[in-house]
Amino acid sequence: MFNKLTDRFQQAFRSLTGRGRLTESNISDAMSEIRKALLEADVNYQVTKQFVAEVREECLGEAVMKSVTPGQQAVKVVHDKLVKLLGESAVPLELSGSPAIIMLCGLHGSGKTTTSAKLALHLRDKQQRKVMLAACDVNRPAAIDQIEILGQELGVPVFLDRELKDVPKLALMAVEAARKQGCDTLILDTAGRLQVDQDLIQELADIKRRVQPKEILLVGDAALGQEAVSVAEHFDQALGITGIILTKLDGDARGGAALSMRQVTGKPVKFVTVGERPTDLEVFHPDRMAQRILNMGDVVSLVEKAAEQFEEDEAKELEARLLKNTFGFDDFLSQLNKIRKMGGFASLLKFLPGMGNLPLDQHINDDAFKRIEGIINSMTLKERRQPEIIGPPRRQRIAKGSGVQVNEVTQLLKQFSQMKAVMAKLGQGGGPSLGGLFGGGMGGMGMPGMGGMGGMGMGGMGGMGMGGMGGMGMGGMGGMGGGGGSQSANQAAKRLARKKMAEKSKKKNRKKR
Repeated sequence: MFNKLTDRFQQAFRSLTGRGRLTESNISDAMSEIRKALLEADVNYQVTKQFVAEVREECLGEAVMKSVTPGQQAVKVVHDKLVKLLGESAVPLELSGSPAIIMLCGLHGSGKTTTSAKLALHLRDKQQRKVMLAACDVNRPAAIDQIEILGQELGVPVFLDRELKDVPKLALMAVEAARKQGCDTLILDTAGRLQVDQDLIQELADIKRRVQPKEILLVGDAALGQEAVSVAEHFDQALGITGIILTKLDGDARGGAALSMRQVTGKPVKFVTVGERPTDLEVFHPDRMAQRILNMGDVVSLVEKAAEQFEEDEAKELEARLLKNTFGFDDFLSQLNKIRKMGGFASLLKFLPGMGNLPLDQHINDDAFKRIEGIINSMTLKERRQPEIIGPPRRQRIAKGSGVQVNEVTQLLKQFSQMKAVMAKLGQGGGPSLGGLFGGGMGGMGMPGMGGMGGMGMGGMGGMGMGGMGGMGMGGMGGMGGGGGSQSANQAAKRLARKKMAEKSKKKNRKKR
């Protein structure tokens, strides 16, 4: 969503960075470019005006003008002001009460029902809450069916009544049902309209009065731009919303709503959705979003994603296999599948410094996963465990079975062998252990498959749709933050990774008891 805005910011920064000295003229030109970029992204005019004025004033101050690296200082000013604009820091949900009640509201098509399911999954898996969903959109039978199906798929209980049309009473019954089933969190999926009208507002106000929700979250469509901000203002005036969930942030709209929402409404953006999958809900961190917009990467979020997929015990086991030279294609395929669950290479690269606005469809083709998977699945169990036995006749059979060229099988075998050698050296005193590498970069997230991609160079995989990675080499992923991110970001990522691992170990120990 922010690709165009990121490009425009980069253009503005080029006129500032690399100079030993900045003049008022240089800064004015850059501010003009930033102003145009924000307005073209559909950011509110008053918000844009205030933002540019504050950045300009600070850039003309002594701290920047007399700095040894004035251009870099100016970029830092833009970053800091952008963080302030987005809301300074993440705002957690208020989850007191028994149950804690969260009411979602918004217009038709904003994604309320799917967002309610995503939020339920997030609270259950990330915060260990016992969640119940309630279907409070009685005017649209399809909405009841949809939330019932989503609940079944995710294993989340759903309260519904297809006959009752008294929505406030329905909400009250849902509260009682949540208590009886021992649920500590209740999410109300309410009705929407094509536009804000009095009937909708009255219905929501009645629900609020009857059940007293701790959180009233507006689900806003980021693709609507300034219209989304206007809708948020209307709902806030009528209901007193406590926060906002911005949906469709993975789309190609201009994204001005995300930048304007906090400043105009005074209410925090608490979550954003970045895809169609149930797991595609992210806590909104202003500092991380600012880094993404300015193409500085988001290392911490990447580490969090990896920590969800990779266990410390698993990393140690894989390390042992590599050192014993018993790491096979089954292990490799398992690692690739974990990367796929994290969103695939194209998604992960967006978190890396300097990679945010790459034309990823040309550089990384996640369909290559399927080709590699096809090759591996066409091998026998013995071939997967002992790839060295795969000679020309076996390669021909594997190629025929997977529908690829023989040279693609040969390339995969060659690069896999190189990867094993590189990772084995890392564990034999040539570098830190795989377990210790966790948090230091993508190569160390307990992912020999990813680290191996460094050894594979990815260029050799050109025939499989990954040729664009050759120039980057996955070493860039291993460094994560060295190519544009700060040292402090890497340290923060390491600390977070260790914390995540410790939390997982504690949970495992509690379960064993």
